[in-house]
Amino acid sequence: MRTRDFQGVQVGAVGLGLMGMSWAYSASERDDAASEELIREAVGLGVTFLDTAQVYGSGHNEELAGRALKGLRDQVVLATKTGLVMDDARTHAMHRDGSPGHVRRSLEESLRRLGTDTVDLYYLHRVDPDVPLAETWGAMAELVAEGKARHLGLSEVTVSQAEQAHGIHPVAAVQSELSLWTRDAMGVPGGGAKRGSDPAADTGEETGDVLGWCAANGAAFVPFSPLGRGFLTGSVTADGLEEGDFRTRNPRFREEAMRENRRIVEVVRRVAERHGSTPARVAIAWTLAQGDHVIPIPGTKKSRYLHDNAGAAGLDLTAADLEELDAVPPAVGDRY
Repeated sequence: MRTRDFQGVQVGAVGLGLMGMSWAYSASERDDAASEELIREAVGLGVTFLDTAQVYGSGHNEELAGRALKGLRDQVVLATKTGLVMDDARTHAMHRDGSPGHVRRSLEESLRRLGTDTVDLYYLHRVDPDVPLAETWGAMAELVAEGKARHLGLSEVTVSQAEQAHGIHPVAAVQSELSLWTRDAMGVPGGGAKRGSDPAADTGEETGDVLGWCAANGAAFVPFSPLGRGFLTGSVTADGLEEGDFRTRNPRFREEAMRENRRIVEVVRRVAERHGSTPARVAIAWTLAQGDHVIPIPGTKKSRYLHDNAGAAGLDLTAADLEELDAVPPAVGDRY
């Protein structure tokens, strides 16, 4: 697989998000043994930028990753997150906690579950509006000084929040949703965020061009949900979602919105057909084309999708492809 640089380390251009192995999607398909094998298979393919979080399954996802990476830990860049606390796993209700004590305890617990002495990248999953960002970020910087984390990252922030944190300790990565139907992080008006939801609502300001900020400040930009939570593959239908699946409460996955949003999928399919490729590869390749600092982390629980996603690293979209994809209509429905 082609590689990209993350703070001086070469990682696979396409990473792997582990969340769905423990939480949020298709509970009937979860299989810990199969997921552990999939993680090992991913590393063998060169998918070496791996993403988990404490809140994914209330620690389950980190434990799963820890077991899978025994003997492979030094071959990957491993990221986890703090700052979100699960209240109700059934409804996915959670609250934010950016207090210094929490971020410290959280990392200690994460290291134990992951079976490692240090994580390569420690994200603040969401900024806590009740705790000054400087306090949270300062506490996280102390953990770097202690050798418990190598680098720090932010998730779903505005440009001004990234600037504030970067002035205290370098921001190595920003993880935000980015795909052909969600472009808030590029500063695109109407890119997908609902006022009153992540991320800009905490400050009342626009998100801004976070993607560009990362390029200018030596930070990786890490798109989560580059496949639009599966929608951009063309394989997701409203009646195919299980009860309890996180997407059943997303406005974009209501039947009427999905019908409208098929217009986006049709463009992706058309480009894929020209290349003899798949919609998934095209959607991920579009994120890769946004800059050499971009490392998308599509998630999957199935080997065939892992191989398909990884293949996006070798798909070179033409200028005409990108122009056509950039012109897809805005998505109908908010993200959350």
